[in-house]
Amino acid sequence: MTAQSHATPARAARLTGLGSWLPPRQVDNSDLASRLDTTDEWIRTRIGIAGRHLADPAVATSDMAVEAALRAMKSAGVEHVDAVILATATPDHHVPGTAPLVAHRLGLRQVPAFDVGASCSGFVYATAVAAGLIHAGTAGTALVIGAEKMSAIIDPADRSTAPIFGDGAGAVVLTAGHADEPGALGPVAWGSDGEHADAIYIPGGGSRHPSPSTGDHRNRFVHMRGNEVLRHAVRRISYVAQQAAAAAGWQVQDIDRLIVHQANARISAAVATALGISPERVPSNIAHVGNTSAASIPLLLSHSAIDRELRASQRVLLASFGAGFTWAATTLVWPSGLQALT
Repeated sequence: MTAQSHATPARAARLTGLGSWLPPRQVDNSDLASRLDTTDEWIRTRIGIAGRHLADPAVATSDMAVEAALRAMKSAGVEHVDAVILATATPDHHVPGTAPLVAHRLGLRQVPAFDVGASCSGFVYATAVAAGLIHAGTAGTALVIGAEKMSAIIDPADRSTAPIFGDGAGAVVLTAGHADEPGALGPVAWGSDGEHADAIYIPGGGSRHPSPSTGDHRNRFVHMRGNEVLRHAVRRISYVAQQAAAAAGWQVQDIDRLIVHQANARISAAVATALGISPERVPSNIAHVGNTSAASIPLLLSHSAIDRELRASQRVLLASFGAGFTWAATTLVWPSGLQALT
C-alpha cells in the first residue's frame, strides 16, 4: 500500500490579540463650530462625524501606542513578541523612529522595532510586513500598532481639516499558524501612486523644504484637497478590495464584514455601493472618533468586536487608502474567542 502524503498548510500570520486606546478628552462638533465658521449639521452631513478624541499636549504618539499595545498583548495572553511594527504619520520625533521607544517601554528588550509611514494605509501595510516576517520564519509573533496624534499636525483654524481628524491607537498581535486556520491573514493587495503626493501633504519640515525658524507656520500642518482625495479613495478602495477578495478565493458577495478606513462616511458608503455590499455589513465608528489615520483600522476592528459586529467564522476584508497615494487590503476569517480590550 502506498502511503498518502498530506501537504502541510502554508505558514501564516494569525490574529490572536486586539487592543485599542482613545484619549479621554472628547471634542464635539459644537466645540469647533463657532471658531471654524461651520455648523454641527454641516460636519455631520459632509463628513459623518459628531465628535472626536484629542490627546492632551503632553501626550505623544508613543504614549497612546504603548496603551493599545499593552491591551493587545493582554488579549493575546503574551508577554513577549519577536518584532514591533508601528504604523504612524505622527512619530514622536523625525529621528529616531518611535517603535524602538515603544518596544523599550513595553519591556521588549533587543527585539527589532521600526516605523511604517504609509499614512492611513499604514496599518494594513504594517500587517503585510509582519505577515511576511512570520511566513518566512523570521518571527513567530509580531506586535503591529497603528497610532496617531493627528492633532499635532492639523491647523486648528483650518475648516477643511480640523473637523475631520482625531487621535488614538489600536494594536494587534499576530502569531504563527497555518493559512487554513481562522484568524489567518490572507494575501495582501496594495499599491501607490506618487503622482498625487501633494493631495495630502505637509509642505515643510522634510529634506525638500526644511522648516526655517521663522516663516509661515501653516507649512507644518497637513494640507489636503478633499474632493480629489474622495474621488480617488472610492475608486482605489473598491479596486483593492476586489483584488484582495479574489486573491483569497472569495467573491465580493462572500464578504460578511467590510472594515474600511474611516476617512469620511460618504467614502465608506460609496465604496459599499460600488462593491454591492449592503450597509449593515460595513461597520463604522467615524461618528465618534473621526479620521485617526493609521489607527483607524485597528480601532474599528476593536470597537466592532466589542459591539459583536464581528463574530466567529465571518469573512472579513480590511481596506484602506491614504496619503501618497497609498492603498492596501487583506482578508481573514474571524476567529472564535478573540477578546478585544480597550
